[in-house]
Amino acid sequence: MTVTSTSTASTATTSATTPAICDAPPLPVLGRDVTVPLVTGGEVSYAALDYAASAPALQRVWDDVAAYAPYYGSVHRGAGYLSQLSTELFEQSRATVADFLGCRPADQVIFTRSTTDSLNLLAAVLPAGTQIFVFETEHHAALLPWQRAKGARVTCLAAPRTPEQAVAALDVALHAAPKGPKLVCVTGASNVTGEVWPVRRLAAAAHRHGARIVLDAAQLAPHRKVDVAELDVDWVAFSGHKLYAPFGAGVLAGRPDWLRDAEPYLAGGGATRTVVRRADGQVEAEWQESPAARHEAGSPNVIGAYAVASACKALTEAGFDRLAEHERQLLDLLRDGLAGIPEVRVLSLFGDGADRVGVLSFVVQGWNSSHLAAALSAEHGIGVRDGLFCAHPLVRHLLGGEPEDPGACGSPENLSFNAVRVSFGVGTPHEHVRRFTGALAKLVREGAAWTYRTESGRCVPAPTA
Repeated sequence: MTVTSTSTASTATTSATTPAICDAPPLPVLGRDVTVPLVTGGEVSYAALDYAASAPALQRVWDDVAAYAPYYGSVHRGAGYLSQLSTELFEQSRATVADFLGCRPADQVIFTRSTTDSLNLLAAVLPAGTQIFVFETEHHAALLPWQRAKGARVTCLAAPRTPEQAVAALDVALHAAPKGPKLVCVTGASNVTGEVWPVRRLAAAAHRHGARIVLDAAQLAPHRKVDVAELDVDWVAFSGHKLYAPFGAGVLAGRPDWLRDAEPYLAGGGATRTVVRRADGQVEAEWQESPAARHEAGSPNVIGAYAVASACKALTEAGFDRLAEHERQLLDLLRDGLAGIPEVRVLSLFGDGADRVGVLSFVVQGWNSSHLAAALSAEHGIGVRDGLFCAHPLVRHLLGGEPEDPGACGSPENLSFNAVRVSFGVGTPHEHVRRFTGALAKLVREGAAWTYRTESGRCVPAPTA
C-alpha cells in the first residue's frame, strides 16, 4: 500500500552534487511567501531566521501529509482497510527513519513526541544506579532528565574550550568512575553556538571505559548526515519539528536491551500483551517484548511519524553535501555582515575556526537582546530568537557570568545574561541573511525607530498615543 502526493517528485528529486553559488534555497518550505505588518507602516515578506527553535515544514512533507490525510486510521489493531494502510505506513516510516540514521540491524526506532520526550524515555529505562556524565553546555532537554532517573548519579562536566578538551575531560571523569552502568549524553551541534561536537571521539572514550552514549541530534540531524553505526553511538534522539516536519513527533533510536528490560514508559493500550484481573482484585499486565510496542502506548501519532519519514527522504535525496554547502554560504554572509559591526560579539566555545551548522548567537554592546529582537521583528519583519535558549549554564558561561547568576529566558531587564540567536536551513534564501545584517547595522547605528515596553516578561512595541 502506498500513498503519494502529486508534487513529491518535482520537489524532492535533486542532484547531490555541490552546486555553484545560488541564492535559491535547496528545498522549498512553507511560509516563504508570508508577509507581516511593520509597526512603522506597510508590510514586508517575513524572514524566518529561527530554524533552531522550529523549522518550517518542507513543501514535500506538507504535500505527503495532505495526500495521506483522507486515508488516516488507527494503527496496529484495526481490521479495516484504512487501519491496515495506516499501520503499514507507520511501520514503513519506522524503517525509513532507521535508514536515514544508518541504524544497525538490531537497533530499534521508537516514535516519541520530541527530543525532550526521547531523552526522558531513555532516562526512565536506565538500570538502577546508572552514572550519567553530561557537559554543562547541553540543552535542558539533555541536561535535566537524568536527575529523575531511579538511583542515578549525575556528573555535570565543565564547559570545554576545544573539542580535544571535551574528549580529555570525559576520559578523566569516566576513568575515575566506580564500576556499574554508565551513560554519556552529548549534543551533536550546539543549539547556542552551532558548533559541531566531536561525537565519534567522545563515543570512543565512552566505550573505552564501558560506558554507553546517547547523541542529542536535534540540531545536527537537520544539517548533517547522522550515521549511528559510523559515529558508534548507542542511541540517537531528535525532533521532527526541527527536521522540517512540525507534526508533533520525535525519535529515539538505538540499542534495544535497556529498553526491552525496563517497565513501559507509559502504561496503557498497545504496550500490553495481556491484562487480567486476579482473584485478589488486583490487575496484572504482561508487557510487549518489542521495545517499540513496549514504549509506544496509546494511539501513535501516525501523521507525525509519516511526516518525519517524508522529511528524512527529502533531505537524503537532496544530498547533505549540497545542504551543507548552502549553509556554509549563508554562514559566510552572516559572519561577514556581523564583522562590519564592531559592537557585535559572537559567542563561541571552540573559536572562530570551529565547524558549525547554521546556528549563531551574539550580543551587541549597549543593547538588551530582547529589545533588539523585538525591533528586528516589529520594524524589519525578521524573526530571530533571544534569551538563554534553554541552555542557561552554557549562555552564562559564554557571557562570563557565575553559575548561580539570575537571568530567565528573554528577561528584558537583564543586559548581561541574554543573547540573540540567528538560525537557518534548507529553505533560507541568501536575501534573508543580507536583510538581517543590514537591519542590524541600521539599528545599531541609528537606534530603534519605535518605542518598546516590557509586557509579560517580553519586550514589545508600545502602542501609539
